[in-house]
Formats: sequence, C-alpha cells, structure tokens
Amino acid sequence: MAKKRPQTKGKPQVTSGEIPVVGAREPCPCGSGRRYKACHGRDAAHAVTELVQRPFEGLPGEGDWVALRELVPAATVQLPLKDKLPDDVPSVTLATVLPMAWPALRRDDGTVLLGLQNDTSSGDISRDLADTLQRALTAEPGSPVQARRAPADGPRLQDLLDPSGAFEPVVHTGFEFWVPDSENASGEVAASLERANAAAIPTVKLSGVDSAYWCETPDKNHLRWVMPHPEEKLLDALARLHAAGASSLGEGTRLVGSFRAHGLTVPVWDLPSAVKAEDIEKPAAEFAERLASALATDAPLTADERRARGGLTNRQVTLS
Repeated sequence: MAKKRPQTKGKPQVTSGEIPVVGAREPCPCGSGRRYKACHGRDAAHAVTELVQRPFEGLPGEGDWVALRELVPAATVQLPLKDKLPDDVPSVTLATVLPMAWPALRRDDGTVLLGLQNDTSSGDISRDLADTLQRALTAEPGSPVQARRAPADGPRLQDLLDPSGAFEPVVHTGFEFWVPDSENASGEVAASLERANAAAIPTVKLSGVDSAYWCETPDKNHLRWVMPHPEEKLLDALARLHAAGASSLGEGTRLVGSFRAHGLTVPVWDLPSAVKAEDIEKPAAEFAERLASALATDAPLTADERRARGGLTNRQVTLS
C-alpha cells in the first residue's frame, strides 16, 4: 500500500500521473479530502473500463486486425516494433488463436506469438494486447504468458508497433503454426491440432481488394468484407447500390446484411457453393468501383433506397 499523504486545505498540486494507488475507501493521496474511489480513483477506474470503439484505429491494416479478431480462424502476421527487439527475441508474430487460449507464448527459440482472439479484461483491446506483448518479450523461453488486467496508463499497440510497417496476414488452412514441427507431433499435441483443424472454416483472403475474406460453409460460401468507411455513409452507399440492383457480386450472389465490429462495418454476401475465392476476385474489384461512386453521392435517398437501407440495417449484427 502506498504511503498516505497528509490532507491539505489548499488546491491539490499533484497530477493524475503521480497519484499512487491506494484502497478505494482511503483518503485520496492528492489531499482533496475525498475518498480515493470518489476522486482520482474514479478516473482510473473509468480509464480501465471505458470501451474503446475502434481499438485498432491508426494501425496499418485496421480492417485486417478486425477480420483476424472476429472472422478468420487461423492466420498469422509478422509484427514490426518501433523499438529494436531484445537480442534473444528473433521475431514477434500475431496469431488469431493460440493453444489453450493463451494470451501469448514465448517459444523455446525465443520467438513470441501474440494471440488476438482472447477475452480481454478492460474496454481497450489495444492496451490489453500491448501489455501482453511487453510481458511476452521478457518471459522465459518455453512459457506462456497469462492473462491479467492491463495498467490503465499502460501503452497501446499504437505506441509499440511501427506505423510504417506492413500488416500482411497469412491465412492458414489449420493451426500447424502452433508447433515448430507439426508433421512429427504426437500424442496430446497431435490430438489437439486435429480437433482445432476440424473446427476451422476454410478461409481465403482476397488479393485484389483490402480486408475481404472468402469462407466456405457446408450450405453456401460467403464473402465478408471489412470496410473503413463511416457506418452511416457506407449504409447509404450500399442502399443506393442495392436499390439499383448493383449490390451483388455476380449470378447467384446476394448482399445479405452486415456485421458491426470494433467500430467498422463488415458487409456480408452469400455465394453459391461453386463460387470459390478466385472466382470472386474480379467481381469484388468491380464492386469496389461501384461503391466508390455511391460513396461520393450526397443526394438524399429515394424511397426505394430508404427501404433498401432499412432492410440492411435490420440485418446488421454487432460482434463487439
């Protein structure tokens, strides 16, 4: 427990960054005379629990961060840091998910794997991930990093990652990246890999447009496309195209709604089972051009467009 400071009648001279943490019911160390939880403790608690609507904003590949967090089963990305890596850490790799849902793993060779699809303890995924990453850099080789509540004043990913670095996801068919030599895995490791791979939905990242992912399900295929545009403007543009019969990606395809995830909107198309990822590359690029034109239009929506917008809004699902 931090040492208590005497109460003063004058205006507190201590800044928030200098306030030590004390018990919630104890006098605030700033000398205000109020309990800590009603003074500086209130700001600290708010900083920890406040939901950050766009935790990946400002990072290269924001749409892909969202996709890997919510939509893609198995993928990895090399993460470049602003500062030089420790000499005994060859590389840092972001992974959609790790064995046992570990937040991070320091391998025997010193490399770091950072898990993305984990529950976080605060309202800021970026701060939680940054805290996990920093602890992983100094963890003992061959050990996982356990979950904890990140400090409210700790750094965020935006503070640690190189903003000029590329964010280039590699989508995998399974989770063999968990272990260095998956072909020779045996026993419990092999069984765990087999279960994880069986549950993974086949997914492919399109190469011609940003943050668009084709996936295969038993009944039909889908395209899930994370878009960076402001939600209201994007829904207007999609409604214009939908009302004009220009929202599909070819014969048998249909824009069926959208997800809302981490501050971004993710339109979803149903695709026939015969339509594979390579088949949708050209239609997606052509749709991107139509969407750009619709986004540039400021005219009020027509009655048909308003009805189309209402239908799209009713079929919107929030993931985060």
